[in-house]
Amino acid sequence: MDMDNLSFTSLAATLELPGQIRGTLSTLGVLDVLDIFLVAIILYKIYEMLEDTRAITLVRGIILLMVLTLISRWMELHVIYWLLSKAVTLLFVALPIVFQPELRRALEHLGEGRFFTHTPMLNDEDAQYVIQELDSALREMSAVKTGALIVVERTMGLNDICRTGVQVDGLVSKEFLRNIFFVNTPLHDGAAVVRGKRVIAAGCLLPLTENRTLSTELGTRHRAAIGLSEQCDALVLIVSEETGIISVAENGHIHRKVNSEQLKKYLQPIFEPERMSLKEMVANWRKKKE
Repeated sequence: MDMDNLSFTSLAATLELPGQIRGTLSTLGVLDVLDIFLVAIILYKIYEMLEDTRAITLVRGIILLMVLTLISRWMELHVIYWLLSKAVTLLFVALPIVFQPELRRALEHLGEGRFFTHTPMLNDEDAQYVIQELDSALREMSAVKTGALIVVERTMGLNDICRTGVQVDGLVSKEFLRNIFFVNTPLHDGAAVVRGKRVIAAGCLLPLTENRTLSTELGTRHRAAIGLSEQCDALVLIVSEETGIISVAENGHIHRKVNSEQLKKYLQPIFEPERMSLKEMVANWRKKKE
């Protein structure tokens, strides 16, 4: 027995744990603990990716189905157990289809090396500048009912979306954005993509949502914004051409009649680095879970 296993065996004996647990701990080494720790991190990152999306409700449904399967087996309800076990088998075959957007997002994160990291933040001055220019551009376009669709990139790259439009490279400014969405210009019907403090593409095509429960008041521009937000973590800003109402699409949900203060709250976590102590981070995490 090596020193690692010996230490776990001594710990089990000291804590006077039951024999079965002591036997398990006696075979546990440092590499096993590292293995468990890495799996826990990966599972947490997957949960973090699915949190506040439509997929999390599907995950809960799958877990409930598996629990019911175990209960039916324990109670020896053979017919129900057979039906549930077959349903679980078919469900795992269908998972790649059901979770296609989430799987695509995870693979792109891995391919870009962003699974455990986040997009670099702007410094305070640049962040405040971009947020102010975006807010001013939306307010001015809202006042004259100029339709607009602006995609703000987060951790997931949007190069595939950018390729559907015209590649540009301009500093974010209210004048530049108003010029892009000026009525009857070649790019005004598509979406502009913002990465950091630059507009990298305009006139881009976005996927339409398949959600049939949306209000009939929402037109193609809003449905495209929701559709993209269902497939990636981008924040999509919309100005209605009919009403001038400013909306925000995020995680498959749309928030309408967003005022200046609310808009800045959506944008600040994207551009501004969070500076907080470990105590504040723990407190915010607990508050979020409550």
